Amino acid sequence: MVGADTAWIIVATALVLFMTLPGLALFYGGLVRARNVLSVFMHCYAIACLMSVLWLAVGYSIAFGGGTSGYWGGLDKMFLAGIDADTLSGTLPEVLFFAFQMTFAIITPALIVGAYVERIGFGFVLTFSGLWMLLCYAPVVHWIWGGGMMADGGIFGEVGVRDFAGGIVVHETAGLAALILAIFLGARKDASKPPHNPGMVMIGAAMLWVGWFGFNGGSQLAADGGAAMALTVTHISAATASLTWALWEKFKFGKASLVGMVTGTIAGLASITPASGFVGPVEALVIGAVAGVLCQEGVNLIRNTFKIDDTLDVFAVHGVGGIFGTIMIAVFGQGAWVAQLGGLAVVGVYTIVVTIVLVKLVGLVTPLRVNEETETTGLDLAQHGERAYDITS
Repeated sequence: MVGADTAWIIVATALVLFMTLPGLALFYGGLVRARNVLSVFMHCYAIACLMSVLWLAVGYSIAFGGGTSGYWGGLDKMFLAGIDADTLSGTLPEVLFFAFQMTFAIITPALIVGAYVERIGFGFVLTFSGLWMLLCYAPVVHWIWGGGMMADGGIFGEVGVRDFAGGIVVHETAGLAALILAIFLGARKDASKPPHNPGMVMIGAAMLWVGWFGFNGGSQLAADGGAAMALTVTHISAATASLTWALWEKFKFGKASLVGMVTGTIAGLASITPASGFVGPVEALVIGAVAGVLCQEGVNLIRNTFKIDDTLDVFAVHGVGGIFGTIMIAVFGQGAWVAQLGGLAVVGVYTIVVTIVLVKLVGLVTPLRVNEETETTGLDLAQHGERAYDITS
């Protein structure tokens, strides 16, 4: 099965990169105003490039290095030192495992983009994202996936944290960082405009849905029945959450919107991510059904109750979804309550502290927010000298 495993993870790696480029870029790009769509594309594209280089340089070593510390992996695998085409990680070439995990390191800071669109400085985006990936994301990867302090036999006892594909590692960290950034940035000057291109949003969401088969199915790291089950439950949760989001929206507002339905898709995908290696189709149906309502109410809470301009609902969809799915592992008896809740708490506090510190420090070097004129003109023209359309709105 070694050759089959390798072939599947090559495909899965391409699928996860496809989630960010072009999936997430189109999903987020369609949700902003026309005068800011290229800035969203630029953020996603530049983050993908920068995270790739940083993951090679030091990120992979921090996450999966051979060090004995439970806190980080050390620096022995910087620039893939000692790794060639014949080096194995389990049944896979380690260079392929590196590439697969690199796509996760790309999409996690890219998810945060949705919180700060239309008003953030490009220099801040790159500086913050690079440091956040190295100082927040990579250590958390080591703690849970790299044999660190939250794995089996770690600080939570014999049964460690269960997080199959990133409910804590990806979605909780990105969601909380997004919320913190949104608070520091403050609201947009004009938050009244609707998405400029709902069709683009749907196309991006559909690409994310397809790519998620690699995200969750690939996390099995083998071409076997476990990968097939992870793929299947991923699809069931996404489909169910799409329907319950639309039904709840229809019940509350009298209409079910396309943007709402596909946002439900992403909520279902985020929620099943941590549990996708531990549950079956019926459990996935339950997770998706609840996620479509729970995450929609999360949007209402953040936007309308707390008045936080997490512009594209990163925390409500990814943060709430990832946390919910992580808890459901314990609900269905597939993980220990102490480990699941403890993992969420420790990673949550760590993410909040690191994010606040980085926002403060990076803000001393490059401005967090653009000036009012740039925000009014639009980031596309003011920061990148280009327009997506002949007529902006």
